[in-house]
Amino acid sequence: MTDNPVKDFATDWDHSDSQWVADPYPIWEDLRERCPVAHTERYGGGWFPATHAGVSKIAKDTDNFTSRTVVIGNGRPTELDLPAPIGLAPPITSDPPFHAIARRLILPAFAPGPINALEPMIRELCIKLLDGLDGQDVVNAGSSYARYIPPSVIRGMLGFPEEDIEQFLEFVHIILEGIDHPVEERLEEFAPVEAYFTKQIEEHMDNPRDDLTSYLLNAELDGQNLALEHVFGTMVLILVAGIDTTWSAIGSSIWHLANNPADLARLVNEPELMPVAVEEFLRFYAPVTMARLVKEDMEYLGCPMKQDDWILLGFPAANRDPDVFADADRFIIDRAENRHVAFGLGIHRCAGSNLARLELRIAIEEFIKRFPTFELADAESVTWAPGQIRGPRNLPIRILS
Repeated sequence: MTDNPVKDFATDWDHSDSQWVADPYPIWEDLRERCPVAHTERYGGGWFPATHAGVSKIAKDTDNFTSRTVVIGNGRPTELDLPAPIGLAPPITSDPPFHAIARRLILPAFAPGPINALEPMIRELCIKLLDGLDGQDVVNAGSSYARYIPPSVIRGMLGFPEEDIEQFLEFVHIILEGIDHPVEERLEEFAPVEAYFTKQIEEHMDNPRDDLTSYLLNAELDGQNLALEHVFGTMVLILVAGIDTTWSAIGSSIWHLANNPADLARLVNEPELMPVAVEEFLRFYAPVTMARLVKEDMEYLGCPMKQDDWILLGFPAANRDPDVFADADRFIIDRAENRHVAFGLGIHRCAGSNLARLELRIAIEEFIKRFPTFELADAESVTWAPGQIRGPRNLPIRILS
């Protein structure tokens, strides 16, 4: 987190600032009212649209904005030598028309059929993790439960060794949380990530198997196998995006239930509410903000944007815009109409949304089945992840029954 705290988020926003990390919602509400598109000179310059309308317009505009890199840092694609049109992590870092090709390659793996087939495995995993918490008066629902569900699932899909899960969590930290480090330092930090994925590709080339990594290695474009850079980048995307986002959503949901016993009681006593409750968890605690870069100097949404300025797409802020959602700042567990944008908008809408919803639902179902009543053990000790994925990391929960 930055050592230079923000004084006015309208003119100097920083998503790694301690105030933003701890509780960004009042900041976003203030910005919507007085400065719907905030500016910063940090990270080389950038903009933050806080309204649903602003976020939607930019997210759907691939003519004026590029997705060549989607994690804000001090560098730019030209400095990082990211291969166009692939980008570092296709398809999320690919622009049209290549984006559609890259996305089409991975969609079958995340279709409802193959994802729903994972339910028994995910449920068994959650039960096993909860077994390890039995008998404790206080459990850490962040570091001992939510943290391990997504990497275990993604590991299996990619065909990576089970003993490497802790490494995956470190990779997430390197890629998503060290955002204010200098470019050279970021590249050095990424070296073990590159080494690990290169090794996995080599091992899968020598010993093909029935997993997503071998699928990517065998996939073809125009009669040719995918470039190894493409395979590498997509594997990194699936691992990182598949872990931190859902880990954060699960943790935020448990945090909410610990703070709201009436909602917890309703979910325990009315399990049929779970599908709509999951959507409200996703709206109210949407974990993901995603970045774009301005293609060329222009005035846009009344702002003098410069080439290579960052855009931080505030999907979580858009989800609390009162112009779009009735009682936007209230969590309504049985909210009937809920067209949230937790999974993004436009061509880059999350391809893994089916998996995220499944993991979130099962994780909550099993947690409240095992622990029907609970509360925060120490609210002051709850910590939240900085950067573009927000969720509780340390989450001490006191079990009441």
